[in-house]
Amino acid sequence: MLTTAEEESGYPAAPIVLKNDAECTVYGFAEAPEKARLTAYPVFPGIELIYNDIHSDMRSQVQNAGRGFFEINHCHEGRMEVQSGSESFFLAPGDLSVSRLDTCMTVIRYPTGHYHGITVRIDTARSPDCLSCFMQDVNVRISTLAEKFCADSPWFAARSSASIEHVFSELYRVPPEIRRGYFKVKILELLLFLSALPVEVNRPSYSRAQVGLAQDIGHYLLENTEERITVTDLSRRFGASPTMINTSFRGVYGMTPAAFLRAQKMHAAALLLRESDRTVLDIASQFGYDNASKFAKAFRDVIGVPPNSYRAGIEMDSCAPAKE
Repeated sequence: MLTTAEEESGYPAAPIVLKNDAECTVYGFAEAPEKARLTAYPVFPGIELIYNDIHSDMRSQVQNAGRGFFEINHCHEGRMEVQSGSESFFLAPGDLSVSRLDTCMTVIRYPTGHYHGITVRIDTARSPDCLSCFMQDVNVRISTLAEKFCADSPWFAARSSASIEHVFSELYRVPPEIRRGYFKVKILELLLFLSALPVEVNRPSYSRAQVGLAQDIGHYLLENTEERITVTDLSRRFGASPTMINTSFRGVYGMTPAAFLRAQKMHAAALLLRESDRTVLDIASQFGYDNASKFAKAFRDVIGVPPNSYRAGIEMDSCAPAKE
């Protein structure tokens, strides 16, 4: 794994191995292994497929990995922030990114505290240069892909589309009995897809000031969960126009302040359902709901299933394919 960190800088320590067998390696972080889990499958030499399950707004540092390293990311749920230099880029559900790991140090953060997605990490020094040896007519040179998308910037994003969804959707539900072979087929499909994908300059970024404003607003909302706070209230408090507040907040969190607050409450409730034996009604009351059905609806709207169903299948709060 290439992700490293320094505790004195406020980053989690380097990932540790939680499980290792012939099929995959599962990584976590010593501070909170239940809040960040990375399940890595080797596919080809120098190519691994990683399922990222993050339940924290943790930050991690990605150091310069050396020449020839790059990765492809797909966001399934949540939001990922990539801080590079003085700019921040964001990956939203359905988006795909290609980033070089041999140019500079970057910082990864998960602003909504909830993220599921896939990473394909490639070391071009070890991976096969031409994939035609695996499948006739798949004439793709891996070494040229990073240069194609990242010649002018270390990070490229393609926004959600039906074609990207087609490539990735089946990777989130792979039957165990065909997993090894299926991963190989899908990696070949992904690389062939990228070789034909037009490089359109579409890299909206946000400044440190915009990201800082959004984060300050997010912290303020979480400190005042019982109050009804409008954008006008936020404008007065933070000395920024409503337009600036909406633009910055949506850019960082991908939703309105009101939707953000509700999502944070429901993800906090999900954590309690995972880690405690408190009743659903007791948890609901903690977040301002005195009616179980209203809480269940809000929970289902954000999490996707009712609270009791979530608790019964908490191991499913993962994008990694189910074990046999």
